[in-house]
Amino acid sequence: MSKLPGNAGVSVLGDKSLEFYRDPVSFCQQRVEKHRSRVFQSRMLNRPTAFICSVQGMKELLCDKSNVFLKDPTDLMTNVYGDTLVTTNGEEACLLRLSLTTLFTGSCLQSSNDYITSVCERCLKDLSLSGQPECVYSTFKRLGTELVLGLFLNVRAEEQPELFQEIMQLCTQHWHGLISAPVNVKVPLWSSGFSTALEARDKLMDIIKDKLENDTQGFVGSLGSLPLPDSSSASQHLLLFISALIPKALASLLTSFTLALSGNKQTRQRAMEDPDYLRTVLLEVQRLWPPFIGGRRLADQDSTLAGFRVPKDYGVIYISHSVHRDPEVFQQPDDFLPERWSGRNAGQEHYLCSFGNGPRSCIGTKLTDVFLKEACMYLLKHYDWCLDPPSQDLEYKWLPVSRPANPPTISFTRLDQTRSDRSDTV
Repeated sequence: MSKLPGNAGVSVLGDKSLEFYRDPVSFCQQRVEKHRSRVFQSRMLNRPTAFICSVQGMKELLCDKSNVFLKDPTDLMTNVYGDTLVTTNGEEACLLRLSLTTLFTGSCLQSSNDYITSVCERCLKDLSLSGQPECVYSTFKRLGTELVLGLFLNVRAEEQPELFQEIMQLCTQHWHGLISAPVNVKVPLWSSGFSTALEARDKLMDIIKDKLENDTQGFVGSLGSLPLPDSSSASQHLLLFISALIPKALASLLTSFTLALSGNKQTRQRAMEDPDYLRTVLLEVQRLWPPFIGGRRLADQDSTLAGFRVPKDYGVIYISHSVHRDPEVFQQPDDFLPERWSGRNAGQEHYLCSFGNGPRSCIGTKLTDVFLKEACMYLLKHYDWCLDPPSQDLEYKWLPVSRPANPPTISFTRLDQTRSDRSDTV
């Protein structure tokens, strides 16, 4: 058992939170190289914190020792969303997950397929219509929002456009307020982003409670009938499930997918014809460009991670970008190689942590997989695409979700139009 490399600094003055938030990838890369270790310590949120950048450390943290490293009961997510399956610990978290799992599996998941297909067709069918390049992240975020509000709240954009627009705006205000400084300040001519977020949350909760009382169909109806701990639990979970963060995560992955396959007709053709190959492409997209940079835990007792001692009350942060590029597991870690998932890394999908891992992993992972495959297959079957203009700055930013800092634009050409143009030329 070894001491964590690095320095946890002194209170306040030694805090590195701002440096981390400016560029979490460079923050970790510099320290991994400096300490020659993929596990190190620094001071984060004014707490000594272990940073985990290795597959081994991540698996121990999230799987083998998940009962030792717990969610922070005082963090912002708990204050805003209440006691949900992503903020609670111990038996309460297990019982919530057990109750909610049925909504994301089996027949409930199967019944979502038709709606997912219809949303993909409605939102993606006109990508080439204007003849102008598309800002794909915005397009995919709208797609994700329609999916989320339709599935979880029974609010369909084509049926209730005004209500859909209102909820979408409130979700955006809620989210952007959350990631501002958590200070509830309001004066006649100005209010803090956090204050705006709380107001948006209250309005969303009124809509959600009305839905739970009067809508007996779909996810809302099923959620309302579950044996949850108290009367507020269903509404708190619905607020979480319609969070603007979920469409952002879906948009992040779809944007990375289109960029990875831009101009690569051979790869697109193979992915369209072979579902297994499409699966490996999506795994590789998730590996290289995970939508979330990682997650945070607190050590409930003295323990170890990857052979290093982690004292009680230390924070622990796993960095998905770094874990996914651990050269001990992933050869040529910076290269886009879908074939690795049918070769050396076959069966190792559990080494990814884009949506967490172990008993606290995202409960909606299967639903996310269905949606991504449906959206990507629609794109593959109907379009050729390429960067427009060809030269763009695709440097990624990583917070709150991963995507190029400068929104990329892509031109789409319908495959049937391409074939018609070729026929006319001949």
